[in-house]
Formats: sequence, structure tokens, C-alpha cells
Amino acid sequence: MKKLHIKTYGCQMNVYDSERMIDILRPLGYEVSDVADGADLVLLNTCHIREKAAEKVYSEIGRLKELRGEKEARGEGRMTIAVAGCVAQAEGIEIMHRAPAVDLVIGPQAYHQLPELIARTHRAKGERLAADFAPEAKFDALTSDRTVTGPTAFLTVQEGCDKFCTFCVVPYTRGAEWSRPVAAILDEAQALAAKGVRELTLLGQNVNAFNGVGSDGQPSTLAKLMYALADIPGIDRLRYTTSHPNDMGDDLIAAHRDLGAAMPYLHLPVQSGSDKILRAMNRKHGRQAYFDLVARIKAARPDLALSGDFIVGFPGETDKDFEDTLDLVRQVGYASAFTFKYSPRPGTPAASMPNQVPEAVMDERLQTLNALIIEQQQAFKATLVGKTLDILFEKPGRRDNQAIGRSPYLQSVYVEDARHLIGQIVPVRIVAVGNNSLQGALLETVSA
Repeated sequence: MKKLHIKTYGCQMNVYDSERMIDILRPLGYEVSDVADGADLVLLNTCHIREKAAEKVYSEIGRLKELRGEKEARGEGRMTIAVAGCVAQAEGIEIMHRAPAVDLVIGPQAYHQLPELIARTHRAKGERLAADFAPEAKFDALTSDRTVTGPTAFLTVQEGCDKFCTFCVVPYTRGAEWSRPVAAILDEAQALAAKGVRELTLLGQNVNAFNGVGSDGQPSTLAKLMYALADIPGIDRLRYTTSHPNDMGDDLIAAHRDLGAAMPYLHLPVQSGSDKILRAMNRKHGRQAYFDLVARIKAARPDLALSGDFIVGFPGETDKDFEDTLDLVRQVGYASAFTFKYSPRPGTPAASMPNQVPEAVMDERLQTLNALIIEQQQAFKATLVGKTLDILFEKPGRRDNQAIGRSPYLQSVYVEDARHLIGQIVPVRIVAVGNNSLQGALLETVSA
């Protein structure tokens, strides 16, 4: 067997893409290796959202070049190095010039061409760059049969973005918004359910903008898709990410109220609490519109918890603008959030905006925001102590007979004497809170 090593950077979409690349390459005789040393093919599935993430790729290529030399010196053949994902899409030509050790550069919509491209590379220095924008061709080439390793799985339903936030490269690396046909999604979901998957996370750059063609030939909505997925035997829990506030339709809010499979946890990025900064970001909504939307969602599903994305130090952000962000966080209350310092991406409008914020100021603001988010996160977890939650057990824990499960709010839950329950959804009493997890106990083991 040939050895394949994949290193995945960035978002859940990249995790899904890496899993599909493994499925594509397995029939060619590749087995997955946890380490790059000795691998016959190394794939770097890259993310272009942050500047440092892109630079890490070039550093990793240098390390792989050394490993390839060592492999060849041992007489073990040549390592093929491939760069996939969004950095490949955005900087494909630069990668080929800057890193000639790379054999293949493959955009996120072209990885279905991997077998052909690898064959060309092995014959000679053939085509090195594949970065077309045809997601329908990619998905047409993929089968619904996937390798799964547990009771949860990602399922891409939508790709691309038409929002053109001024800080974001996604429209340039993933292309325009495009949704998969409902029938294809249901086929893949049914295959996953047959392999024991109980929880699906639906993925898209703007997943709640989903409008794939339904069985009636008309555009569907994410809410309609979720109802159809929930009808598949074995699929008990549904999540989706990432959402845009402007695409949160009434039927999707109603689905959170009425659909039992919809988990009470929603990732709804806002990025800033300042109307001035939101306009500069081209978010096309203001803070009050976000407040109003959150109120509508929580009225429909009172037990729903929110997570979000926040960028500090966007060009022109003043102390008052940052205080507006802190105020929004205090008013909304988040169970979790992802926070970032603004990172200028080449080709985006924000990169050339005046009044770039100094790094030291961004550092200070990020620390302040993180302290508030952590406080809210711990407070939310504390409200769960003493409650009984349905936990989906995913994998063994470190201790004998311990199992790790997933709460409805996406937290890891450690439970003793539960390893026999992996793959099942079981009521668990939450008894303690850790920094990054919860401690639970099976109901029959909880003392009165």
C-alpha cells in the first residue's frame, strides 16, 4: 500500500474536503498515515483566511522537501507534494514559482481531478495547477459512499459566497454561492446513516443561503432540507455552519422551534458591534438588526445558545467602535465565540483601507474581548450543572471505560463507565464544569 498523509488547515469545509480526497485516493491503493515522514503522497489542504495560516504552508513545504530528500536517500522512492484548498486557489501561480518542490496545486473545486493529476505527475512534470471554479463538476464526480469513523459527520451542502465582505477572500477562493441538489445530499446522508452516523453538520460558506433544487424542480431552503434529512432513519441530530444573519429566513427560525433534530446551538457571526465598522465591512446589516434577529430566534427556541465570530482591529476601528462590540457581546451573551485580529488579505478592499490599526492595539483589544467571551462561556456552562442533557457518545476517553460525548451545545462531555454506549444518544446528568468540557454521569450512577 502507498502512504497518504493529509494536513488540514482552517474550517470544517476543509475537513470535509480532506475526507473526500481520502475517499478518492483509496481506490488508487493509498492508506492514510498520521505522519508525513515516509509518505508517498502528502496533501496540504490549506486555508487563506489568515495571513499566518498561508505562511505556515510555505514553512511546511520546506520541511516536506527535506523529508522527501531523506526518503529518496533511503531508496524508498519519491514523495509527491500537493497543495490543495484556498491558498492553492488564491496563490497557485505564486506557489509554483516560490515553492518548486510542490508537484501539484489543486483548488478546492478541482480535487476530484486528483487521480488524473497524480498520474500525469508520475509520468512526467505535467500539469501542476488545477484551480477551476466548477463545484457541480466536483460533486458529480464524487460518490455518496464515504469512509466514516464515528457517529458524527460533516456534509457539505453549499459552497461559495456572494456577500463580498471587505475583509474576506472566500468569494475569490471558493467562487459564487452554489448549492447542491437536494437528492444528492439525501443520497450521501442515507449512506452515512447506514454506517452509523447519528449527527450531521451541514456545511457551507453561507449555509443558510442554501437553495438547491428539490424533488419538485424548484429551489429548496435550508429548513426544507433539514426536515427531509430528519426523516432519514438513524439521523437524529442536525447542525449547520456558517450562517449569515441576512439569510436567516422565517422558515429556518421556525425549524429551530418545531424540528426536534435541530440542535439548540447556532453559529451566527456578526464580526463587530459597531455600525460604522459593519458598514466598512460591507456586512449589509447593523447591530440593531442583529439584536432583533437574535430576539426572534430565542423567542422561537428559548433554550438556544449562540456562538459567533468577531474581528478586532478592522481598519478605522476606534476605542468607541470596540466598546460597541463589547456592548453587543454583553447584551447578546454567547456560549462560545471565535475571535481574531484583523489580518489584511491581498486583493480584498480592506487591505488598502486607511487607518490600519496598530498590532499592539489589536493585541490589547483581543485580550479584552477574549476575557469577556471566556467569562460568558464559563457562565453558560455553569447553568448546565444539575441538568440532564442528551449526549451522543463519540469515542473512548483516556481513562478505562470512560467515553467522550457531545452535548446539544457542542461541548465535550466526559462520562465514566460509558464506553459501551459509543454511538448511542443517552440522557446524562451534568455534574461539573471544566475549562473546555463538561463532566457527566449516567442517570443510574447519580446519587440522590
